[in-house]
Amino acid sequence: MDKKIFLKECENDLKDRFDELDEIAFFNQKKILNAFQKQKVALRHFYGSTGYGYDDSGKEVLNKIYAEVFGADSAIVSPLITCGTHAIFLCLASILRPNDVLLSVTGSPYDTLIDCIKGTKSDIGSLKDFNIKYEQVDLKDDKIDTLEALNKIKELKPKIVYLQRSRGYGWRKPLSIDDFKYIFEEIRKINKDCFIMVDNCYGEFVEKQEPSGVGADIVVGSLCKNPGGGIVPTGAYIAGTFRAISLIEKRLTAPSVGIEVGSYEPGYRLFFQGLFISPNVVKNAIKGAYLIGRVMEKLGYEVLPSSKEQSFDIIKSIKFKSAEELIKFVQLVQKYSPVDSDAVPMPWDMPGYSDQVIMAAGTFVQGASIEMSCDSPIKAPYVAYFQGGLTYEHIKIVAENLIDAYKNTETSTLIEV
Repeated sequence: MDKKIFLKECENDLKDRFDELDEIAFFNQKKILNAFQKQKVALRHFYGSTGYGYDDSGKEVLNKIYAEVFGADSAIVSPLITCGTHAIFLCLASILRPNDVLLSVTGSPYDTLIDCIKGTKSDIGSLKDFNIKYEQVDLKDDKIDTLEALNKIKELKPKIVYLQRSRGYGWRKPLSIDDFKYIFEEIRKINKDCFIMVDNCYGEFVEKQEPSGVGADIVVGSLCKNPGGGIVPTGAYIAGTFRAISLIEKRLTAPSVGIEVGSYEPGYRLFFQGLFISPNVVKNAIKGAYLIGRVMEKLGYEVLPSSKEQSFDIIKSIKFKSAEELIKFVQLVQKYSPVDSDAVPMPWDMPGYSDQVIMAAGTFVQGASIEMSCDSPIKAPYVAYFQGGLTYEHIKIVAENLIDAYKNTETSTLIEV
């Protein structure tokens, strides 16, 4: 098998998909540039602040740009929020009060949120400790069970209706903006006052709109994922309505001071620059994920979403026949990473997860999912979740080596799909 010819065939198969991604990236780049120009970004906005952070113009302008780009009233962009899980819990804890109900309509949330919500042990500060009730509606055929979800909303009158855009460690497709728009409209017919909240991780700039632009009250994501462009060192964003953000900022700091305080001495240049380059980085990541997926399809493996389907996040799920095959794939991703390429990932008991997890993350920013990485729980079905990549060329190198690694395995046979 000639690898160059094989890869060229895969790329030709994906031409229409790649053209669509170019168009989306161009649209989002213009949107971000317009926001920068509207807010008159200048060098002074890159400087940091100390102490209370009063008159921190960089922080103020960055928040306004995120609100503009995400189609929201207001936003909080902060290096003080450590990760996506932290940002999500911050929002929940800011809005929910004792006896309130949190309803997830996309099934069980991501693994690291389980203790935050249900608290398997008492007195750890979970929502359960404050007598906040949790209910969920499981997905039906990998889609929101709209009828059941709306019945639950009528019955429970939840304070927050929660949706997870990406699939976590589940074999399902991510939600699209059209999915959100439809369910949001139906929810508002029943309950105009509840807060609609979306975990937007892995989905930013994959389409031309964000969930906050079609009716979500709160949209949350990590800056180590899509909107950080691979160069933001830490932090998370929260975008949404004035009503929601005014409550969240008071829990981020204190009710008496809100977003008026909070300093960050290193400065904000990387936060601005990361957002500016993110449409192109996201495009590269999705193109690379499609190429990896197409290669594995032709080698006989099941992939989600398939090369014929539109992707609504940066993740490509690949199903293997055994734990050994899965581990081999993750280790190969690590081997061709720019950082810690000599490390050999092995399954381990990772905090916040119920099963052992294997993770390849040879990234410049620790654990940055917008950089090329791959992870999976070691359980059946054996699915690798491949995501990220700062350059398409880097991911193409990995795809090239996958051909050698899997073309002769017993479970893989070259097929046409």
